[in-house]
Formats: sequence, C-alpha cells, structure tokens
Amino acid sequence: MAHLLDKELFFKNWRTNSDSNFTLPKGRRAWQNVSITDFQEDNGLLVTNINQTQDLLRLRDTAILFAGLKATDNWVKVYGLENKHLTLENLIKKVNVVLNASDGTEHIEFTKEVVHDFETQLLAAIDMYDKRIQWLLQGSRKMFGVIQGSRIGVLIDTSNISCKPRLCEFQRDLLSLIDEQLCYMKKLYFVSFGTEASSLWEQPQAISVNVLHEARQWVQDLKPSGGCNLLKALKKALVIKELDSLVIIVGSCPDQSSGILSDYIQQCTVGRNLVVHTVTYDCSSQVPPDVVKSMAEDVGGSYHCYSTKREDCDSSDLQLVLCECQKANHLLNIINQIYQGKMVDSLFNFIKCGSIESLQVSSVISLPKPPQHESPLVIQSTKLLAKSSAEWLKTYGLKAKKLSLYRVLAPNAFSPVEEFVPVLQKTVSSTLHEKVMTQFEWHDGTVKNVHVDPPVLYDYQKQLGRIVRMYERRIDWLSIGSRRIWGAVGERRVVILVDVSQANSIYIIHIQHSLRLLLEEQMSSKDCFNIIAFGSSVKAWQPEMVPPHPDNLQSAWKWVLTLQCEGTRNVMNALRRAVEVDLQEKDKHESQSIYLLTTGVPDQEMHAVCSYMTEVCGGCNLQLHVCLFSVNGFPFDEDIPPRYASPNETAAAFKEIVQFTNGRFHWFGETGIYESDDISLILSEMEKAVSYSHKCALLVESLRQRTRGQLGNQSIPEEDLEKQEKKSKPQKLSSPKPTALSLARMSLRDHHDGDRNGSMKALLWRPPSANPEIPSVQSLKDVFLLRRKHNSKSKKHPDVSLSLFYTDKGKNVGAVYKKYSNPKCLRKLVPKVILPQEEEICSSKEWLSKFSLKKLKLELPSLIFGPESRHQKHMVGSLHKQVSAKYCDIFPSVEMHGIVKHLQVQLKDLEDYIEQMEKVLRCYVRRLQWLLSGSRRLFGVILEANVCLLIDTSGSMDRSLEQVTKELTSLIWEQLRKNNTKFNLISFAEDVEVWQECLVEATDEACHDATQWVSVFRAHGNTSILKALWRAFSLQDIEALYILTDGKPDTSCNLVLKEIEILRKKRAVTIHTISFNCTDRGANDFLKKLAFRTGGRYHQCHGDVDGQLAAHRLLSEGFKDEDDPVFPLFEGDDLKKLAEEIAKARSYLTQARFFKSLLEKRNSSQKRQSS
Repeated sequence: MAHLLDKELFFKNWRTNSDSNFTLPKGRRAWQNVSITDFQEDNGLLVTNINQTQDLLRLRDTAILFAGLKATDNWVKVYGLENKHLTLENLIKKVNVVLNASDGTEHIEFTKEVVHDFETQLLAAIDMYDKRIQWLLQGSRKMFGVIQGSRIGVLIDTSNISCKPRLCEFQRDLLSLIDEQLCYMKKLYFVSFGTEASSLWEQPQAISVNVLHEARQWVQDLKPSGGCNLLKALKKALVIKELDSLVIIVGSCPDQSSGILSDYIQQCTVGRNLVVHTVTYDCSSQVPPDVVKSMAEDVGGSYHCYSTKREDCDSSDLQLVLCECQKANHLLNIINQIYQGKMVDSLFNFIKCGSIESLQVSSVISLPKPPQHESPLVIQSTKLLAKSSAEWLKTYGLKAKKLSLYRVLAPNAFSPVEEFVPVLQKTVSSTLHEKVMTQFEWHDGTVKNVHVDPPVLYDYQKQLGRIVRMYERRIDWLSIGSRRIWGAVGERRVVILVDVSQANSIYIIHIQHSLRLLLEEQMSSKDCFNIIAFGSSVKAWQPEMVPPHPDNLQSAWKWVLTLQCEGTRNVMNALRRAVEVDLQEKDKHESQSIYLLTTGVPDQEMHAVCSYMTEVCGGCNLQLHVCLFSVNGFPFDEDIPPRYASPNETAAAFKEIVQFTNGRFHWFGETGIYESDDISLILSEMEKAVSYSHKCALLVESLRQRTRGQLGNQSIPEEDLEKQEKKSKPQKLSSPKPTALSLARMSLRDHHDGDRNGSMKALLWRPPSANPEIPSVQSLKDVFLLRRKHNSKSKKHPDVSLSLFYTDKGKNVGAVYKKYSNPKCLRKLVPKVILPQEEEICSSKEWLSKFSLKKLKLELPSLIFGPESRHQKHMVGSLHKQVSAKYCDIFPSVEMHGIVKHLQVQLKDLEDYIEQMEKVLRCYVRRLQWLLSGSRRLFGVILEANVCLLIDTSGSMDRSLEQVTKELTSLIWEQLRKNNTKFNLISFAEDVEVWQECLVEATDEACHDATQWVSVFRAHGNTSILKALWRAFSLQDIEALYILTDGKPDTSCNLVLKEIEILRKKRAVTIHTISFNCTDRGANDFLKKLAFRTGGRYHQCHGDVDGQLAAHRLLSEGFKDEDDPVFPLFEGDDLKKLAEEIAKARSYLTQARFFKSLLEKRNSSQKRQSS
C-alpha cells in the first residue's frame, strides 16, 4: 500500500514538472520535440504484445466484476438471469403464434436466430457463474466466505476444542483473511472468546499500516482458553454502535443454544442495519454448522461452513450462485427439447432461412445419457434411517413440540358461565370477557373467554417462525436427489418393482438413473433389498432379498444397466413374485415395504389389484408405496397395452390402492413433483402454523383496539362524562301514594325498632297510670348505661318476624309476631375466590391485604371447625369416669393445636376447598415468579410516581458493577418507562454524582440518556451514603428513594439513622433499601432499620435462582408435597411475606387432603358394614 502511494506521488510530481519549464536536451532536433497531452497512468497495461494486452484487459474486467460487488446477494441481483432477461418468460415473449389453415390449430413458432441467441447468452451466464463459484472457493473466501461491510467486528473462537489441535493452521488462515479481505475495510474490531472474552482494542480502529500490524501480531499470539462462551463476546461487541458488520468465527459448538444467541442479537440490533456473517471453521462434526446456520437464518444473516476432511462447503453465497446456475441449466434443457421437437407434443417449430419448416422428429427417441451414467456407484453411507413425514411429525410436529395455539391459550381460557338467577327469573351469562378478556372460537366450535398475554404470544409466534423454517428445509430435502423420485425410503426390508414395459422405452435412461440415485443415497442403511423388473414377464435381480453390501449394490447397478423395455404392464405378477418369494416371512418382520415405480395403469383391473394387496397387507406390517412417473406420450408400435387411462385417472386409481395398504403416493414428472403424501403432510402442518400465527395477530389486534377504546374513554373530559351520565340516567318516577297497609308498616318501623319483642301496642302514646307525671331528667351517664344494657339484651333475644294484614271490617290492619329460637352455629361453605388476572404493582403487604387466606376466608380451621366441633368428656358419677358424648363415634377426630376436634364436614366441601386452595396457590406462585423476574429480581417493585435511585459505586462494587448497570438499564425501561415514573439517578462513592438536577419524565430520550450515563459507572473510593441521602432529599417533589449498596456506610450507622429522622421531620420521604451481594450481618441490619423507620421495604435478591426453580417445579408438578420443593429463606420484605403465605397455604392444603382421606376411609368402612 505504501508502494502504491509513492507511485501516485511520483506521477503527480511528474505532471507538475512537465507542465512547468520543460527543456529538451541539447542535440535533439525539432521533429523529435513530441509533447504528451493525454497522459494516463500505466495501470499495468503498457506491454509490447497485443495478446498480453488482451489477457490483462480480461483480467481487469474480471477483477472489476468480482471485487466491485463482493456481496453475493447484490452480485446476483446485477448478474442474475432475471436482470439479464434470460428467464423462461423472456423466451416466451419472443414466440410467434401461427394459425394452421388446414385444421384451424395454433402453433407456437420460434426463429432459429432467437433460440440460438438465447442459448448463447445462457451459456455465457453459466460460464460466468462457474467462474464466480471458483472465485468463491479461492484464498480466504474458501474458509471464511465473502466479508461484507466497511466497519467490521470479528469474533474469533479460541476455545480448547477449536484451537488446541490446529492452532497454527487457524492462525495462518486468519492472517490470510486479514491480508486478502479485512485490509480493504474502513475500520476493524477484534474480539477473541473462550471461557472469557477479550478485545484487541476498546473501540474500532481505522485501517492503517500500524493497525494491520497490530492485528497480525494479535492473531499470532492467540492461545486456547477454555470453553466457547459466544454470548459474552456478543455482549462486548454489540455495545459498539458504529459497527455495520459482525463476523462470527467458531470452530466448536457454542456454550449457548442458537435460540438464545439469535434472540440476543435481535434484541440488541433493533433499529440498526447490522449484517451478521457466521463462519464454521473446518468442523468435522455436523452440530456446530447446524447451530451457526440456524442462528444466521434467525437473524437474517449469511453463513459459511467448510470442512477440509469432507471437502464440503455449505455457504449462503454459493447457494445463491448455484441456484442461478440450476435455473440456467433447466432453461438449456428446455431449449434442447425445442431443438428436438419434443416440447409440448412437438408444437414448437422453427423458421429456417425465412421459410416455415417443421422438424421431423422420430417417434422413438432415446434421451441423452447423464454424465458418467455407466460408471460405478458412489455409495453414500449413513447410519440414520430416513423417516416418512408421518413418522417425522410425531417428533417435530406442532403437537409434538407443544405448539398448538389452543394448548398455549388453555391456561388463560375460560368457558362462559350461564346460571339461573332466581331474583330475575331468567338465565344470565357472564360478561367478564368484555372488560378483561377477548372472545375466541375454540377448536370444538365453542366460544371461550381468553386472557391475552402479548409477550407470551410474541414468543409463541417466534417459535412458529422457527418451526416453519424447519418445515421448509424438510420440503427442500424431500425435493432433491432420489427423494424427488422415490420419496423417503424408511423401511428396513425393501422390494423395488420397476416398470420396464414397452411404453417406457423412451424413458429407460430416466428409470435407470432413478434406480442409480436410490442405490447410492438410500439403500446402504437397509437390512435387505431386491429389485424386480416387470413388463409382460417378471425378472428379478436376485432369487431372494440380500443385504445392501457395497458389492451387492454395485452388482444391482450393473444388472439395472442391462434392462430393456418390452411387453405390457403385468403388475399383478410382479406383486405376487415380491409377496410370495421375497416377503414370504412378512409376519415375522417389522418395517417392510414394496416400492412400485410405474408410468400407467396395470394390465389387470384395479379392483383386483386392490383386493389382493388389501388381503396381503392385512395382519402384518407391510405397505405398498407407489411412485408414478407421468410422461407426455407412449410409442405403441408393437405391444399395445390392454388398458389405458389419462394421467389423472391413473393417479386416482393408484391413490385408492395406496389408501387400502397404508402406503404413500408419490407423483412426479420431468418438470417436478406433482403430488406427494410426504410433502402434503408438511404443507398442511405449515398451513396450520400460519393459521395459528394469524389467529395470534387477531388476538393482539383485538387487545389493541380495546386498549385504544379504554384510552379514548379516559381522555373524555369529566364535564362531558357527567353530561353523558345525566343523559343516560332515566328520570326518577314519583313515588305512589301510600296505602293504609304501607302507612302501618312505616309507623311500626318508626315506633317499634327499639322494642320488637313486646306485645302489640297502640299507635299513640298514653301514660302508664292514672296519675301521669313527667319523668325526671336522667344524667348522661345513665343514658349511656341504659343504651348499652338495651343493646346487649337485644343481641340475645331471638329473631322476630312481623306480618301485617287487613281485617274483615273496613280498612283496619292487624299484625302477627313470630318468634324464632336462636340459630345454632352453622358450618361455613367454601367461598368461590376471585383472583387477579394480571399482576398489580404494589407491595406484598398491600397485595396480601386483599388476597391473603384470611381475607379470602380460606383458613382451614375457621371453615371446618365450629364451636361445637370440640371433643368434650364429662364425669359420670355412677360410672366414676369421664365419658364422651353420645355421637362422638360418628365423626372422625383429629388433633389441632393440641385440641381434639371432630370433622363435621362433607367430602364434597373438602374437594371444593382443595380446588380453591390449589387455584390460590398457583396465583401466589405466579406472583412470586413475577417478583423474581426482570428488574424486580434485583431492585424489587417500584411503587411511587416520583423516585430517585441511589447506586453504590464504591471500590467494593468493582466485580459486580457491570451486572448492576445492566440490571439498572432493564429497570429504567421495564418499570420507569413503562409506568411513566418521574425519576433521577445518583451514584455515590467518595463523592456524589447526580444525573439531572431535578426529577424528569421517563420519555424515550430521557431513558436513552440515563442508560448512557449509567454505562460509564466506575468503581472507586468509599461508601458515602449520608452525602447521597442529603442530596436526594434536596430534590423537589420526591416521594421515595431506592438505595442499592453492598455494605455499611463509611460513617456511623446510628448517625445516618438520626440524620434521616431529622430530615424526615421536614419531608416525609420513604426510603427503600436494597442489599446487593452483602454478607455482612451488621450492614443488612442497618439497611433493615433504615427501611423500617422510614416506612419503606428491605429487599435482598439472595436465593432468586432457587426460588425460580422451586416455583417452576410447583407449577409444573403440582402441589403434591408440603415440603418439596422448598423455597429458600428470603430476606426481602416482599418475598418473605409472600413465601410465608405460600407455606401457610401448602400446610392447609396438606391438612385438607388428610382430612379428605379420613372421610373416604370412613365412608368406605360404612359401605362395607352396610353391605
């Protein structure tokens, strides 16, 4: 590069000197004074031989062609068949349609010049594609592919598996990559990763001589370093926003799965135009290429996999070029058929020398043989048996992968409830779905109310996308090689029946080539096989089935080459030969089948063939698979077949036979596959996945519309709402005129509320004696005593009902009082609990005040043990001992808190209690999972609307500060931005640093700025908590502080507590404390005191992993055991309160199940006694 720069400077200086005072040497004549006016640089083309010039020009054009457009997808767009107008559509546009005057038919005619010109361009394109492929397999492109972009980040796998056995070769290839491709980029950034990840530079470096020298030296110093932690390298590289291309080079399987890696790349590259290029370096195993390829497809990038042992290259660049080359070869085949007059029943004619002449084509033409047609077989050995699509879908279908939409929605789907309401005297349906749910039609036609969870549906759609791509790869796999003709041959014992009737004489080469592909690709993994050829007579390769050894396969191929077409189609004799000789022991074996390759209907009637095969295949594991080869016409010179049918009729007949024998039908022709049971099953599964995805989109859209409707209602001004409510409310009707009976009731209510137990009194007051006196004034104390005495007595009085009626005379009214004895304590029924469908943003204390077992009235002792359930004994004087009650033996007895009590409860009630308690426990455990997920795991739940976060950045936080910054970034977006919380950030060590001078709204810009500010945290110094608290208290409108630290403050703990008490007298600010990786008991006690005295909460994330695992086990395995799994001892207030409530509920559930078993034993013993 330096040499080239010097050369350019030389030419510039030379031109400057030539334009200035230029003098000829002495002795030169005037005619020798030649001035150069159009000087151009050499460019290596100043030669003395014209052939050498042409070669150099051709090389220069090639360099422009391949260096100007490095990305193959862009190259194909420029030099592809479509852009060069070399498609079949372009060829059809050049035809002439001529009407035949004799018979009135239309003929399609080409000129010879048009076809020849089109063929010439196709050949040139194929030659260019071959050169492109050769260019892609040279130099560093052979090992790493073509690197795209200008600002490149390169991630290099230096694990022990990748580098240790081949470090020198790996370093040599990397140096070649730098010299041939990376040196032409603008900026470079290198990261090596093993167990840990390390970068060469902190930021990408612009290309220069020194930078390239440092990169080469760094590559030469690479050493093996443990595992293959690709995720850690991605975290380091994706932080750099200026990169536009990422090259990932791995030589072993990454520690993380491809799904995790692709999800992380997609999340980090949202809104960025980053090209991802994955490379598998010389892997003998197939697992790393599959992982890398899957990751590249998920993120929309390119992949390159090359193996020196297998000499195999699988690259997205090569696939694009090969695809264009295959299209061009297919068009050449069509042109060859046009030349031979066999395209569409010889409708294509040529115009030669300006006159119309139809080419005379022989009625029998042999197709050209493929290259190396008669050479020995190239057998592909494989240990895995190919599976039919039906078997394959048992492992990879939507049902097997648990990806049915109804299975995903089932936990949150509820059937509408219809109940008869006696008060209304009609059946009423539930209307809960209109507020929090969406109605969804189930697979059985019923309508259910579904709670829509967008994150779950988003993840579900991503899984559907992955599995659809897998189905597409399966279809591509079924459409190539021998599977395009025979399908997937998955049985162990196989008999192949080949139709060599006279009708197939044109296509004998096709039949032989089809058998060659089958023998090479699919027969080596079978237990035994045989080939039977049939026309009018039946010929077998071997007398019976033989193992597929290489010698046997080569012998079978030599026999296939000797086949000649003759006679008609005697399918029945061939089937009898296969069943009665090769498969005579079919009842003793599993996995056996007959593959029939034919081009038309058999000589026998179809119902006879169908009846025979149905009888043969019944009672054993034997199937008949039909491979129908559809041809355009048949030469009937000698043997005319007894029966003839159209292609559609033939296909329908063979499909009927296949259906009765549990086989598969495969119909193909020269242009491709027409129908295949294997492919149809995959396509139906893909359609089902697309339908599920569409239904997911409809569910999410309905949720969005409902959310917009709610927001629209919230945006209506209060005055307008009041007007609407006034308009919508019906006007009150005037009360009717009261009757005498109504007046009597009101009078009695007003005058006899205090004393309903006396006899009927007069409506008017009269003195109690003949000498009435005004009672003396009572003191206030006596009045209160009298009221208290009256209230206490009224509670003990029995209930009284009052009935009024008209008397027989006039409008007089009578009254009847009825007294009822005091009711006994009745057993309480199990209540139906209503639990929240979505998690509420509140503390566990507030949440449990609404949904605790006591609030839900599900405490077991209060439900099943009344005051009369206590077991009592009384002393009987005559017996001189304590005797139990008369009916104690009827009820089972249990001990509760040292007291023996009787179970006065029905079995149905206990079952209802167990059902409700499991429902409540699932809600509790989901709440616990929610508290342990996302940013809530480290920081807890942010409750207030105006908060400030105080982050400890002292020297003790050095090891964990990176984790804190990541979790803090998640908190900003997950809680603060989502809940529109006003916030500020303060970091404290020796000094205090404030992000903003006041609280700010959580907008997108503010959150981006906050995450940038957080990302530059640096651990140093002491822990000055008091300074940070003083600064935080000075913020206006602050409601709460969240302080995260890993130890004690650098001042006295008591001093901090006293100062906070003084500050809180001026402003009542709540302080929530977060202990992070702190094992000092004194420090944790200080944080607990600080939170308790200020009304806040103490949070500690210790045991979050074990808690998540225990919660997952409980939800998946059920609440079978009270003691397994065990939750860790949470120290944080929210987690601790909820875990205690869960333990209490599990204890009650265990007791209820024990009581249920006692009742079942008692009922069973009573049944036995009665019988």
